Amino acid sequence: MPDNASPSAIEIRDLRKIYAASGNQPPKEALKGINLDIPNGSIFGLLGPNGAGKSTIINILAGLVNKTSGHVKIWGFDQDVNPRQSRAAIGVMPQELNIDPFLPPRASLEVQAGLYGVPARERWTDEILALVGLTAQADSYARNLSGGMKRRLLLAKALVHRPQILVLDEPTAGVDIDLRAMLWDNVRRLNRDGMTIILTTHYLEEAQEMCDEIAIINHGQVIARESTSGLLGRADTKTLVIDTGGPGPVPDLPDGAQGMRRDNGLLAINYRPSALRTDQLIDALRAAGQPLLDVTTEEPDLEDVFVSLTRQDRG
Repeated sequence: MPDNASPSAIEIRDLRKIYAASGNQPPKEALKGINLDIPNGSIFGLLGPNGAGKSTIINILAGLVNKTSGHVKIWGFDQDVNPRQSRAAIGVMPQELNIDPFLPPRASLEVQAGLYGVPARERWTDEILALVGLTAQADSYARNLSGGMKRRLLLAKALVHRPQILVLDEPTAGVDIDLRAMLWDNVRRLNRDGMTIILTTHYLEEAQEMCDEIAIINHGQVIARESTSGLLGRADTKTLVIDTGGPGPVPDLPDGAQGMRRDNGLLAINYRPSALRTDQLIDALRAAGQPLLDVTTEEPDLEDVFVSLTRQDRG
């Protein structure tokens, strides 16, 4: 497999998908001209509400769904011109537990490697089992594995052909804290070794922590795409948290600020930095005779931005 000379691991141009009418359901336009570049070597978040089109994009990349129109390049290979090479460059850890219950993990990986045409001398089955923490269960029936171990096996299967790009589709849905930590440690290690990671998740705090760049999809369109820090900068909101020495009524505040008492007695004031300066709030509190024993600020998170953008898109 030649090295990808492009700065993009994946290039998507005017990608459209229309599902045919079924029963009483009319045709559905799932993707409406998606344009997207996913940088080589990045951890890239693909986020959106249910039904936004994320799964359709992933299934097209994996070769499981035929696009209606558009162009897709994976690791420099045009999906239409070089389908085998483009498919070999990507590994997908699906959300669904599609595992043969009667195959032990080691055998399952060997079968998967065979399907990808990986020669026996180039297989790294034992290394993958160690990477995902399944060495002790390597020869146990998959049906006897816990839910968390089955998810580890899904990750292992996605890695057998040493793909340059790994897609993680809701990888931590329903898993415990220990498995989540193990998964993200492995993802960071694979990324340090040069693998491009594409992540879809409903746990937005994970995307905020893990991703270099993020695209938000809604109604089959890209409504935002930039660095994680850039997206966070879009949220024109902050919270000033003040210890006034105990509970009490919320004082009068300048227009554009909303205050509330938290259960611990702290005064929390939400405001828009573009319309109101922090020093103006402080002056107003002092004028109202409020003690200012301690003052901290809380920055917006990715969930705030996500909700704001998808709400605007609905409007």
